[in-house]
Amino acid sequence: MKLFPKIFFLLLLLFAVNAYSQVENVPLDHPVYNFLKEMKVKNIVPYISEDIPNLSRFQVKAYLQQVEKKLSELSNTEKDLFERYKAEFYEILDPDITTYFFHPEKDFSTSLTEAFSNKVKYFYAYKEESANVYIEMLGHYSYGAQFKPSINNAHLFDIGFRFHGTLFDHLGYDLSFIKGGAAGSRQVAELLEPRLLQNFKWIENSENIGNYDYTEGYIKYHTEPINNMHLSIQLGKEHKTVGYGYGGKLILSGNTPPLDFIQFDFNYGITHFTSIHGSTVGDYSPERDKRYTKFWAFNRFELSFKNLFDVGIGESMVYSGRGLELAYLTPVGFYKFIENSIQDRDNGNLYFDLQTSFIPNLEFQATFLLDENILSNLQNLQSYKNKTAYQVGLFWYEAFTLNNLSYILEYTKIRPYVYTHFNIQNTYSAWGTSLGHPIGPNADEIFTRLAYNFTDWVRFTLDYHFIRRGENIYDEDGNLIKNVGGDINLTHGTKPENTEALFLDGIRIDNNIFQLGLRIEPIKDFIFDIIYDFNNEKNISEGTTFNLSYGEIKFTLNY
Repeated sequence: MKLFPKIFFLLLLLFAVNAYSQVENVPLDHPVYNFLKEMKVKNIVPYISEDIPNLSRFQVKAYLQQVEKKLSELSNTEKDLFERYKAEFYEILDPDITTYFFHPEKDFSTSLTEAFSNKVKYFYAYKEESANVYIEMLGHYSYGAQFKPSINNAHLFDIGFRFHGTLFDHLGYDLSFIKGGAAGSRQVAELLEPRLLQNFKWIENSENIGNYDYTEGYIKYHTEPINNMHLSIQLGKEHKTVGYGYGGKLILSGNTPPLDFIQFDFNYGITHFTSIHGSTVGDYSPERDKRYTKFWAFNRFELSFKNLFDVGIGESMVYSGRGLELAYLTPVGFYKFIENSIQDRDNGNLYFDLQTSFIPNLEFQATFLLDENILSNLQNLQSYKNKTAYQVGLFWYEAFTLNNLSYILEYTKIRPYVYTHFNIQNTYSAWGTSLGHPIGPNADEIFTRLAYNFTDWVRFTLDYHFIRRGENIYDEDGNLIKNVGGDINLTHGTKPENTEALFLDGIRIDNNIFQLGLRIEPIKDFIFDIIYDFNNEKNISEGTTFNLSYGEIKFTLNY
């Protein structure tokens, strides 16, 4: 008799009444996320799960339906944006608004002509009541020119496909792959596409042309066993971010290659819980036996109070040097105590965050991160054990009473040695790049952004970063003279020579970074990005200045 309730529960999960036509996620670089964010700050949409923002297509549709109920409160540009996304995410495959090759009601020449229309485009689409598939052709071409400190240029070009859809109303799937190459300066190519620095084929550089490849793929099962209780489990590889942050996130910034992971989500009422267990790699080494796998385990619990605020607590653990640690697989447990039970070998973080929604058009967010067990050292702000970071920011929509204009202001401070670990293989990084905020330890940043939607197909952005860093001190031969906690790959060790860690100690570097962006989509799924970037770097300690500037024109095809 004890077995019957378990079987009944499993059947309930597998054959839940509610069905979802599109369970697969919307890629994080899709502009619908910008639109939903602005609608959330405007209090049109009450909640969008921004802390772990990968949304299923059916969730985006549900949010758009909430927007549709309040169209009278939207500007003309916002209404046009809504109609654009409605055509894409309501998934009705109406031939009047959708086109794809091999359409049963159209000949090939008609489909080819419609490729240059404003219809929603797929390379191929097929939809039935309980199964569907959408195939999209992906392509990019970038031309970039560096102006300072020297003149140079590079071309990047790639092509690929994305397959996505849902089976049996509950099982979403997604597979994408891109293969590309580059011509011209490798240094400029890495400016245009920083992900190249974490791409094996690019770093290995063993072929006669610089080339790269990206792939993602996963399956995701979603069910609703009772009304408004959402359960999902996902297995695979996908670009992902975690935590709040407008210019960068302290928890998982998304600047590294996608993790391979298994994820469990539970949402019911005001409660939201996520558990992720992922794997990645350490720094690249030309020697195969020095390459290794590291794991990232993560739990987060959040309470969301409608039109007031969302408050959450999360924890993560980085470990390596052994296989999958079963102790961290459980979604129910406190990682720090679990780590102590397995002899304190790993790199753990704990964080708290808050995001408000009680003032229409104005949102505040804050995150406080504790790296390792430093509760007994919080009062000593100069101790090397005080590995803390915090971030505060605001998002003002319809800023200065102008429709379609958003303004962001954010401050981030990361104390020395944050993200480091006494075991270099357990640093909070992948491919040598921080999993967390890109400024790294012993640094702070003021970030501001203006964004304006001229129309539903033209968006302008202006970003400014002021970054201060304290870097470690080396002699002329490269020998370390003083470790100030400014290098994520260099810990303070178990017995540090200096127990003090002064913020911004060491070689002081200041960066003023300006970036102009213009995104133009004159034809649906034919996207042009025009970018100009200027970075003025001052070495305050040595009295030197370095300027870097470049421009880029990028064409993206999502057909």
